[in-house]
Amino acid sequence: MKNIILSCALFFTPAAFAAAPDLLLAKEYRAQNISGWAMSEKLDGVRAYWNGKQLVSRQGYPFTPPAGYLDHFPPYPVDGELFSRRGQFEQISAAVRAASGNWHNIKLHVFDVPQASGNLYQRLAVLEKWLQRHPQAPIEIIKQTPAKDNAHAQAFLKQIEAKGGEGVMLRHPEMPYRGGRSDYLLKLKSLHDAECTVTRHYEGKGKYAGKLGALG
Repeated sequence: MKNIILSCALFFTPAAFAAAPDLLLAKEYRAQNISGWAMSEKLDGVRAYWNGKQLVSRQGYPFTPPAGYLDHFPPYPVDGELFSRRGQFEQISAAVRAASGNWHNIKLHVFDVPQASGNLYQRLAVLEKWLQRHPQAPIEIIKQTPAKDNAHAQAFLKQIEAKGGEGVMLRHPEMPYRGGRSDYLLKLKSLHDAECTVTRHYEGKGKYAGKLGALG
């Protein structure tokens, strides 16, 4: 997910605003020993959390996907990224923030099932069984590859970047899902970008009256 936000003009209807989910957040990789950790591509998409009833943003604002999009989502929470393909962050962001955006090819790419039991692989297996019964769901599970050692993770990063990818996520597979910054979830990139924290929001004006306008 893009962390540098130059202009935050996300629009959601405030009436259905939900509490911001307590999301698992990453720290930077700084040569920690990650042997045996799970590694996956860091997708260049928009973070989204399905709470079992609503698909919401990191701040708790509900997305408005097309009719039927959520019909085959599971009855339990999943955490992931709204994503279509590499290099399309601006298009993805524009589509999912609009009241009637084009969600063609955009799926929820899931990296955890927070309330499932077991390790990371076992939690994801719960969703895999659901998708076997509901193949029409616009959901994909992000592939997790065990890292042999730090050199293996660096080689994996080079493969991802050669394909136009953004970076790699490194996850201790035996740790449970817990909200907040975690020493057991790391992002590995050749170039690090800064994060911004939303401190306030402004109501939209004109045709966006009654909706969330800019974020500050």
